[in-house]
Amino acid sequence: MDSPGVVAAFWVLSALTVGSALAVFLSRNLIHAVVFLVASFLGMAGLFITLSADFIAVAQMLIYAGAVSILMVFAVMLTPLAARDNANSLFVLPGVALGAAFAAVVGYTAVNVDWPQVAGEALDARSFADTVRGIGDALLGPYLLAFEMASVLLLAALLGAIVLVREDRS
Repeated sequence: MDSPGVVAAFWVLSALTVGSALAVFLSRNLIHAVVFLVASFLGMAGLFITLSADFIAVAQMLIYAGAVSILMVFAVMLTPLAARDNANSLFVLPGVALGAAFAAVVGYTAVNVDWPQVAGEALDARSFADTVRGIGDALLGPYLLAFEMASVLLLAALLGAIVLVREDRS
């Protein structure tokens, strides 16, 4: 059984994550929605830490809470002022219905599938000690070409975004 501190941290971080995600959905100001989204991403990173997945937690913070949220702030800043508020839409009701149906399917699956249990000795810190080294060896070893292709693809997307938002100077 986990220690009471880990269980308490799990519940606090879960409440932070779910509450922030709901605030993203309910917020009328897009900048506030991005701030709540960052809080949700950080809550997820904390949940990964409670699972002893330190590398994934750091990646979550750097990629999602850092880069993706900054990209969203830039997108909001580059949109016209008239489109900045989170106005009512015809798609609210279908979106809520689709989200509720998806949540029902996920809940049904989580409850009714016979998930395998981890057998053997308890997981400890030693079993996660070489995780980062293993990921680094894999990315810079047999998956080096895919890793470099992903970096070139991200660079091309960045250059394409710059070209799209640049004003004509002719």
